[in-house]
Amino acid sequence: MGTHPHAASMEPLSARIPSDLYLWLAQLQVEGATTNSDKLRVLLGQLKRQHDGALDYVAAHAWARDLTGRLRDALVRAEGRTGKHSEVVSLLLDHLTSMLALVVSQAPATDGDATKLEEMLVRRAFALCETLLRQGTTSIAAAYDPAVVRRLIGPTIDLAMNLQTSKGA
Repeated sequence: MGTHPHAASMEPLSARIPSDLYLWLAQLQVEGATTNSDKLRVLLGQLKRQHDGALDYVAAHAWARDLTGRLRDALVRAEGRTGKHSEVVSLLLDHLTSMLALVVSQAPATDGDATKLEEMLVRRAFALCETLLRQGTTSIAAAYDPAVVRRLIGPTIDLAMNLQTSKGA
């Protein structure tokens, strides 16, 4: 029964699953779980908290990092092989993880809550824009393709300049 908080009310569950799912579950790394039963408890608990809207920001952030874990691991392996690193991709993943955590952890109950969520999302979106703009201040971004930011930033600069002109500044 272990250290699970609901150990006294545990119920057995028997299910037949395809062998490919079984093998996947057996190889899946789940923090705090070693056996398939432990993994199912943790994963079902996460799914329930997500479904119930009970993931706080920190838990949602950990979940979002888990979702991108395969990508992050692949990037680390590639960097080990090639020595190439993309600060741009790392920063994008950080911002996207935080935005996903915000969205998953919120369930605004009032107009004020919705306004606060909007503020947080817009703040994070502009922080992402600033990150990309900073990478565009030189002709060589810290990216796999050093020209990627400069090549794609044009329309955003045009919009910002039009906005600045329309404000009369």
